[in-house]
Amino acid sequence: MKSSNIPHRALLTVIMTAFGAFSTVHAESAAGLMAQGDIADRSFDPAKALVSYLPAEKMEPNNVELLLRISRQYRHLMSDTGNNGKKIEYGRIALAYDTRVAKLAPDDSDAQLSEAITYGKMMPLLGKKEQVAASPVVKAAADRALKLNSRNDTAWHVLGRWNQALGNVSGLKRALGGMLYGKLPTGSYEESVKCFDKAIAIDPGRLRNYIELGHTYALAGQPENARKFLQKGLSMSNKEKDDPEIKALGKATLAGLK
Repeated sequence: MKSSNIPHRALLTVIMTAFGAFSTVHAESAAGLMAQGDIADRSFDPAKALVSYLPAEKMEPNNVELLLRISRQYRHLMSDTGNNGKKIEYGRIALAYDTRVAKLAPDDSDAQLSEAITYGKMMPLLGKKEQVAASPVVKAAADRALKLNSRNDTAWHVLGRWNQALGNVSGLKRALGGMLYGKLPTGSYEESVKCFDKAIAIDPGRLRNYIELGHTYALAGQPENARKFLQKGLSMSNKEKDDPEIKALGKATLAGLK
């Protein structure tokens, strides 16, 4: 069974049936269910993780750590399906959890950042108007997260990608885009490099920062720097759910260098 092809309204019922969970979930505590879900989460099995996390949510609907875990599973489901419609569907479910958790935990850096992470995965799938509308939301969320915790390396990564995406928008494109879709924010490759450098300094063990830094250098027309960081990231072992996807970007970028 591939959970990525299951509509959300039927998702919980189907995955609980598949894993024989109906007879046991109600006997578990929320903490116990979270512990079970964490095992599946570490194995990058979002459907199985939700078997535990969603019933736990019924018991503790305001548990910030739990809601963050649930949002992450829906982002993982986005990665597991090749259907763009399903990706957007799962992304919007994740955003609903992100909105809840941001309100529940205004002083939690990760809670404030979650919306930006989800939008980052959704952005290539959205129309231009929605991309423009989402861009300042991503920046604001990352800024809030860093104000609360300046050593949140994921927030620096998000800001790095945000600046990377806007670095090649010329003045003419910005003016035309503003006329069609609304005011475009300003970003730069220079700021993108600074952000990825900070993310690497905080946690040098995450390959995504090296590959995205290399990608920024490639876009900025600095092939030697690009090659160095791309090769570094590609040489590292996969540890996170999105690492294979990010490595695919790194390989494509490396192959395109002159």
